[in-house]
Amino acid sequence: MTNRLRMGLVFPPALPPESIRPLARSAEAAGLDDFWLSEDCFKESAVASAMAVLAATERMRVGIGILPVPLRSVAQAAMEIATIDRLFPGRFAAGIGHGVQPWMEQVGVRADAPLTLLREYAAALRRLLDGERVSVSGRYVQLDDVALEYPPLEPAPLLIGAAGPKSLAAAGELGTGTIFALGLDVDDTRQSTATTLSTASPGHEVIASMIVATGPDARERVDAELGTYGIPGGPGRGAAGDASSVAKQIGELAAAGVTAISIQPCQDEPDLEAFITFLGKEVKPLALDT
Repeated sequence: MTNRLRMGLVFPPALPPESIRPLARSAEAAGLDDFWLSEDCFKESAVASAMAVLAATERMRVGIGILPVPLRSVAQAAMEIATIDRLFPGRFAAGIGHGVQPWMEQVGVRADAPLTLLREYAAALRRLLDGERVSVSGRYVQLDDVALEYPPLEPAPLLIGAAGPKSLAAAGELGTGTIFALGLDVDDTRQSTATTLSTASPGHEVIASMIVATGPDARERVDAELGTYGIPGGPGRGAAGDASSVAKQIGELAAAGVTAISIQPCQDEPDLEAFITFLGKEVKPLALDT
């Protein structure tokens, strides 16, 4: 593993919005590289949360993983991303994905062909963020002579959440980074990395998410948390135990091609401040030396 590996905290969406800024400040103080926000329906707005975190911190990158594309027009997403990027240059990374389909159905925006929507959306969004004037007439995305008045001053990252082979290949082709699904083991991660990098340009970022717990009952807690997502538990999925055990699992993912790790605490984590310190002060130094 090299020092290019990034470690970040996933803000638990079960917490209310007023918890975001204090935890972000703690994550930055602990030396973590990234602070990740999601947009679970019907909880916090990831865009509003990202602005709050960026304003409250000085160094960390703030990432969104992910914005569900059916919820926003591509022009709206482009304006939001470009504005944040210009206000906080080099510190923001937006991720997009097709979203959780039952949630999309709840709000009446579920697409019959989610991958088609994601491909059309990502392609148009990339062009808009690059300052192009765009006209497209796709199955889902229609733009007529649209250009941003204030595009990013430098090329902006565009991360894409992906799981199956087709979406992983599309993410490699259309994004600057791929966000993997939660709960992959090392073999799954290695295969997913190979698939997404097969279509990617050099420097493509590969981001894995993992649930982590420490303490005497850590494995049981991680497995229970994975179960809430319908993911089988067991060794190799998530990380449990002391700092060396967690760092070892991170090292195995890095060896499988991952360049950034987003760490999600269990919902029953009793002391998030202590957990953040554990990650930044104990796990991270060991992981970078593995």
